[in-house]
Amino acid sequence: MIAVPPGRVTLSDRRTQSRWHVEVAAFQMSAFPVTQSWFAQVTSQRPSSSHGDQLPVEGVSWWDAVQFCNASSRSEGLTPAYCLRAEAETAQWDVSSDGYRLPTEAEWEHACRAGTSGPRYGPLNEVAWYRGNSGGQIHPVGGKRPNAWGLYDMLGNVWDWCWDVYDAEVYGTYRVLRGGGWADEHWSCRASVRRRGHPTFRIDDVGFRVARCTPLHRL
Repeated sequence: MIAVPPGRVTLSDRRTQSRWHVEVAAFQMSAFPVTQSWFAQVTSQRPSSSHGDQLPVEGVSWWDAVQFCNASSRSEGLTPAYCLRAEAETAQWDVSSDGYRLPTEAEWEHACRAGTSGPRYGPLNEVAWYRGNSGGQIHPVGGKRPNAWGLYDMLGNVWDWCWDVYDAEVYGTYRVLRGGGWADEHWSCRASVRRRGHPTFRIDDVGFRVARCTPLHRL
């Protein structure tokens, strides 16, 4: 887990042409997307369509991701972050929890940018697997240059599920996806790009990474 410092991030939505500012407290984020070996260790499942221990787990829904977070927390003696009722498509986040969770999209973008202000934290071919260099397939984590805070694959390879609802009034329970994937064009692999998915949506270019509140800086 990487310690991410506090900061302020400006989020934007292309569809609504809106911008909003968010203060982000210090937190921790996994240096890599959750791998297939890590997911299997916790859940005894290997849902991915491509197979390899160090490949990002994919073909996982938002519900799969939050269930993984709770299972990981229990396995390490931490307090689970979520109270889940999948049948009602509801989830409550216990912000006092010290367990694993999904990052908020503000945390994700703040962590992705790592103090930079441009669309990416480095030249695209150096930091991301995307349609232009992936050869049409997913790649092991950590194969590209990390950002300044030591986070790998924030752009490209797989999209990351975030905690947030995308736009409840228009899309209901759809959740935010960030980062772009191995099959995406270069314009999708930018720090500001937002995508949405139903909580049960599964596809071969969507995975996730985990976060934790720091003991003295819980949200």
